[in-house]
Amino acid sequence: MSSFAPTSSATSSKSCEDFDKEDAEYFIGIDQVIYKPEAGPTESLVFKHYNASKVVMGKTMKEWLRFSVCFWHTFRGTGADPFGLPTLARPWDDGSNSLENAKRRLRASFEFLQKLGVEYWTFHDRDIAPEGKDLAETNKNLDEIVDFVGQLQQKTGIKLLWATCNLFSNPRYMNGASTNPDAHVFAYAAAQVKKGLDIALKLGAENFVFWGGREGFHSLLNTNVRSELDHMATFFKLAIAYKKKIGFKGVFLIEPKPKEPSKHQYDYDAMTVIAFLRTYGLEKEMKLNIEPNHTTLAGHAYEHDIVMSSAYNMLGSVDANTGSPDLGWDTDQFPMDIKNATLLMQVILRQGGLQPGGLNFDCKVRRESTELKDMFIAHIGAMDTFARGLKCAARILEEGVISQQVQLRYDSYSSGIGAKIESGNTSLEELEEFILQNGEPALLSGQQEHFENMFNYYV
Repeated sequence: MSSFAPTSSATSSKSCEDFDKEDAEYFIGIDQVIYKPEAGPTESLVFKHYNASKVVMGKTMKEWLRFSVCFWHTFRGTGADPFGLPTLARPWDDGSNSLENAKRRLRASFEFLQKLGVEYWTFHDRDIAPEGKDLAETNKNLDEIVDFVGQLQQKTGIKLLWATCNLFSNPRYMNGASTNPDAHVFAYAAAQVKKGLDIALKLGAENFVFWGGREGFHSLLNTNVRSELDHMATFFKLAIAYKKKIGFKGVFLIEPKPKEPSKHQYDYDAMTVIAFLRTYGLEKEMKLNIEPNHTTLAGHAYEHDIVMSSAYNMLGSVDANTGSPDLGWDTDQFPMDIKNATLLMQVILRQGGLQPGGLNFDCKVRRESTELKDMFIAHIGAMDTFARGLKCAARILEEGVISQQVQLRYDSYSSGIGAKIESGNTSLEELEEFILQNGEPALLSGQQEHFENMFNYYV
């Protein structure tokens, strides 16, 4: 075990072997999280706003929010960063890559999910099972762990929101996976995704995510951009063909990110990905998984990529996190900003929900948050934040004041020359004649501060 501070006095005396028993309890002293709206500010292990059965605009909170916990940060995170060693010592984790240790992590995660009251989880293939000496051994490890996961899912009722493949950590992917200049690496990534789709099907995944962690470049001097993009499109087409062959019904999702670890990544933001999909005729086969922390890294507002992808019916799921824009890197913090949650939930309500996607907490506790209870507190706080955002967004939409004001801004397109523009039933000649007859347009205020004040009224 690490010499770092133990995560709780209740578990620090236990050895990893104590957690090998099927009925072992991992989070001793932490009970099922309950809804307690009257709780005071220091009660952090209860929901104050998230009431799973509460109906909002015709659906329960649980149906609107579809919360999911990611396995990689929550159960593989160590608190390490580029400037410091690990700080998070989990009493059940001996730090090894053994299958026994992998199973302990999984048992802990399913207890966590049950006590938190969340029905979904997500993982990368390499999170749950160690790589072997070759692909055959790696797949054998995966098969054993996936059988074990299947038992846990059946026992608990926990479902897999989505699976994905880690095509960025292994040194073989240092120059990318599907965009790698070496066809041998492309083939290895394809074989890994084939196995990933097999296990997604077996575990009943409702989606499958592609995140191009190294699908980009550091220098254009040694990069054939068109070749790499063509190869990436071919990679997706091969995956789509295999998905159909095996009968996997889950939705394929691409997750945009502008940079990091590459200097520039091909899936820069929502509009870039949508343009890529349309260029290669893939827009009917794939949607987007938006991570707002990535959106702000691209220089956009928190809600920007959510709005843009939904506007084109391409929003499939959300990795619900946030970052620190002042730092300028991907910090994967838990979302605690009510305004941001409200902006996001407005979009989800308008499009009728995210199903089969959800709100996946792709977040990690701060490296200073070393107690086991911090894992719960972080998720509870984020779930309450989105519950509050859901209630605020519902009130905004139900009262319709802001939407009516927005409609008024575009009212000129409802009749006359505006209606012709809206329908595309006009010409440059007709528009020129309109200006010659009607002269200079008036300056109409955008009333930005008015809209900000209205929004603040509801939040």
